[in-house]
Amino acid sequence: MNRPPKPFLQEMEGTVDPSTAPPVPDALPDGRAMQAVAALSQRRGSRLTRFALWAFGALFSFALSVAAYDFVTGLLARNLILGWAAFALVALAALAGLFVALKEWGAFLRLGRLDGLRTRAVEARAAGDLREARRVVAGLATLYAARGDTAWGRARLAEREAEVMDADALLAFAERELMTTLDAEARLVIEGAARQVATVTALVPIALADVVTAAVANLRMIRRIAEIYGGRSGSFGSLKLLRRVFGSLVAAGVLALTDDMIGSVAGGGVLSKLSRRFGEGVVNGALTARVGVAAMELCRPLPFVALEKPGVSSLVSRALTGLVSRGEAARR
Repeated sequence: MNRPPKPFLQEMEGTVDPSTAPPVPDALPDGRAMQAVAALSQRRGSRLTRFALWAFGALFSFALSVAAYDFVTGLLARNLILGWAAFALVALAALAGLFVALKEWGAFLRLGRLDGLRTRAVEARAAGDLREARRVVAGLATLYAARGDTAWGRARLAEREAEVMDADALLAFAERELMTTLDAEARLVIEGAARQVATVTALVPIALADVVTAAVANLRMIRRIAEIYGGRSGSFGSLKLLRRVFGSLVAAGVLALTDDMIGSVAGGGVLSKLSRRFGEGVVNGALTARVGVAAMELCRPLPFVALEKPGVSSLVSRALTGLVSRGEAARR
């Protein structure tokens, strides 16, 4: 029978004063990755920088056009078949660029349409204008006419709309019938993005990996939320929407978390003492959820009135439940 090994004790010279140990930080992590993304999204170059970028862009486009022209005419002079093939390729490239530009322009128009519907709904509710409220509801029905996930709500709205004779009640009825399913889809997107940002921040120790992940995840989340509500924003539209979301949060001074919010998620102070990296991940995930809620408010064609706006604490709790439980178990 093997006996368990005895503990090995080594006496140390002198005495160790516990008071000399560095204090455990009491402050919660501040979500540096999300703060960096917010700073990057709001950074704008000077007028001289923007003018220089425009000048270099115009020069590059002009030089590229001249080079393509010389390339095609040179091939036409040497070989007619190769010249026409080059001309066809250049024409296809120009056509593709035109389609991309039209797509981006259409994305801006779709985002503007959502903003217009939301503004008209707010004005119709404030003025009690039933006729304008019906126009807003008709615009919503047209916006979601091809959406299968809103078919049941649109059918109920068309069936009961004539019975409602109050602007506020009509808009509230439209919000409940059309926005409930879309809000649920948007909440799932927010929870997934918050989980991804928190996991990468907590488990990947590579420098700037959390910042890159937070930027990509938030941009993808905002773009997906816009698509859910009918925006389908393009690349430039998504960047503009990202700036608007962070701009509204920064202007309102809410791009920060309180101790109570983090405590309701995972005992924030305890987590920050157990693992600074893990606590930072929780904070970044919570800030991502806050950005997602702000994106819902900007992309939603109707403001939150009849339906309750999702709470950041509840979103983070559902998103990080598994991550928090595994993180705590690993440190016990």
